[in-house]
Amino acid sequence: MLAYVTRERDGRKELLVFDHRDQPGAGTQVPAGRLEPDEDVETGLLRELEEEAGLANVRVLRKFGTFAPHELPHGRRYTNHAFEVEAPDARDAWEHVVSGKGDDAGLVFLYRWVPLEPTPELWAGSDPVLARLTS
Repeated sequence: MLAYVTRERDGRKELLVFDHRDQPGAGTQVPAGRLEPDEDVETGLLRELEEEAGLANVRVLRKFGTFAPHELPHGRRYTNHAFEVEAPDARDAWEHVVSGKGDDAGLVFLYRWVPLEPTPELWAGSDPVLARLTS
């Protein structure tokens, strides 16, 4: 699943993104992850946000839908559920060491906010969900 964390700042909408500190070629991304066995989608989303970004106080604003693996650049291996999420306590920028048991545990992610206009580049390419964030 993918979490498009947004906020309003100075009259414009911003998106929370991260870069890998030690793997800059991975491109700018949004928090994402996989469900654990028998885990429901929203519980998995909240868990992944805490593991990947350290965000515990979040609120799901809307679900964009479920996308097939080929529809989103990040989803080559599994079906994606995409959500818009609000994180009212998030700082302007921070470094986070990924927790949990996943493949990315121990990686260091550098988080920051970027304006949605002009459209940011994610996953070293384009992302079809971004257009829905401004509507």
